Amino acid sequence: MRPWGVLSVRKQMQQTKIVVTDYIEPDLDWERRQLAALPVTMDAYQLKFAPVHEIISRIGDANVVIVNMTRMTKEILQNLHSCKLIIRHGVGYDNIDLAAATEMGIQVCHVPDYCREEVAEQAMMLLLLCRRKFTRQLESLHDSVLERQWDFTKVVPIARFSNSKAGLIGCGRVGSLVVKMLRGFGIDVMVHDPYLSERRQAELDIRCIPLEELLPQADMVTIHASLTPESRYMIGERELRMMKPTAILVNTARGAIVNADALAKACKEGWIAGAGIDVFEKEPPEVDFVLQGIPNVILTPHLAWYSEDAGWSIREKILEDVYRYLDGRPPRFPVNSVSRESHAT
Repeated sequence: MRPWGVLSVRKQMQQTKIVVTDYIEPDLDWERRQLAALPVTMDAYQLKFAPVHEIISRIGDANVVIVNMTRMTKEILQNLHSCKLIIRHGVGYDNIDLAAATEMGIQVCHVPDYCREEVAEQAMMLLLLCRRKFTRQLESLHDSVLERQWDFTKVVPIARFSNSKAGLIGCGRVGSLVVKMLRGFGIDVMVHDPYLSERRQAELDIRCIPLEELLPQADMVTIHASLTPESRYMIGERELRMMKPTAILVNTARGAIVNADALAKACKEGWIAGAGIDVFEKEPPEVDFVLQGIPNVILTPHLAWYSEDAGWSIREKILEDVYRYLDGRPPRFPVNSVSRESHAT
């Protein structure tokens, strides 16, 4: 982890107030040490489940807001009287009302470049676990120990992983790395991404195809798209019925891209062979979550982003955006367009 030098940052006369709405780190002592020599105050809370009035009271006078999972609604944003920058701690920003932020002149940015490898690895892990019927293998081992002889009836058949076709929905930073990993296994890759340029398709040696063409051909489908109004529930009953009964679905992107009720039905009734899910529309999911306890569904606790390396990387990158703000420069990855004056107090 590189040390941060404060001398390159313009020391402004006006005090800057930074408020963290919620965080997943054990503490923010490191951040406070890095900012100690600057005219900055930083308050940190855990407001993810707090009522709106409490959130507003805590962050209403902040110049910079750093948010993980707290929902930044229009009502909250309209009560941020001094805010010029919201930094989303993570990839994506679907918990922030972007239109309202833009209307209020608040710059929003996120950190899409901190856990690319980790999410790609988690997707590959789930693809392999599902294709190799990992949960069924555990059942087979349990039964065989009790019977004192091998019993593979719950597992067979298993198709060779490398002799298959994969369909990717979304091919940005993570998806493009998954393409490379899948090709390392000798897997034929198809991609659906209406936003991928012709130039990028050529660089990756792929051709984007319609979703209706991808789903019936794929032996495995892995989702790497952002959550937008267009992608919300883009995988529902209609799409799942298009897939092969031997196919699997993996989602490490956003929970609401897949209709969980439809997926549960598909896995129970054999429309598809199974699924691996790391993300949920409501997080954490309820005890009676519809996909819980289905034998051919593997659920992981939204940890695709995690490694010690990624955890420190995002802290550094967020602090870099704070320094850029203090220096009057725009963030590294802005997601809306506001006036230049919004970049500094």
